[in-house]
Amino acid sequence: MLIKEEILIPYLKKNRMLHIFLPDNRKKDERFPVFYMFDGHNLFLDEDATYGKSWGLLDYFTSHNIRCMIVGVECNHTGNHRLREFSPYSFQDDEWGNVKASGKKFLNWMSHDLKSYIDSKYPTLPKRETTYLGGSSMGGLMAVYGGAMHSDIYSKNACLSPYYDHVLERLCSDLKKADDLRHSAFYISFGRHEWRTKRALSHGVEENLQVMRILTQKNAKCYMHCYEFGYHSEASWEKEIPNFLHDLEING
Repeated sequence: MLIKEEILIPYLKKNRMLHIFLPDNRKKDERFPVFYMFDGHNLFLDEDATYGKSWGLLDYFTSHNIRCMIVGVECNHTGNHRLREFSPYSFQDDEWGNVKASGKKFLNWMSHDLKSYIDSKYPTLPKRETTYLGGSSMGGLMAVYGGAMHSDIYSKNACLSPYYDHVLERLCSDLKKADDLRHSAFYISFGRHEWRTKRALSHGVEENLQVMRILTQKNAKCYMHCYEFGYHSEASWEKEIPNFLHDLEING
């Protein structure tokens, strides 16, 4: 079952669309783990997706009877506001200009206000062990950051093609300050074709390894994948669904 509803984000004073998957054929008293994810409009239906192709999570979770909820938060589609909301750090970019970050506020809202709302309205399993975080690109960055800095809330984190440009040094600095992550798991992935040259690919691999080393030093379980035919696209991320569910041991 796919549910769409608007929710107010108080600090923005604006409503935002939630895209919520709730497993069908719920048994009496059945409650579900919850996967909180970014870019909710790109998760389920091609007709809602920015570029006309979704992750296909509705079809996959339904056809495989995955007993887990997904709460996807739609981004702000205006200008560079998606980058602002989905980055913990401000940065300057040649294409997007001055990106004044509010990602830390957004994560605080998700981790407390949104989670409290979802737990009060839906049949969730609210404990940390059954609360997950995921996203791609900027959402992948937020999943890395949020999974480490809000490890009291999220136990498993799917970080697909995380965006590190302009922010890697500050991200690594914060990850080193995170609490012990021995009860956290991170799936981090990227596609070979996200970079145009072998040199750029080598640099991208090293960036991901830097993040993985720190998380491992913090005792987190880490799973890294490089997909030979992978691109920075929803079509590629769709192919990863069974892999991140398997590595993170999310079976409903």
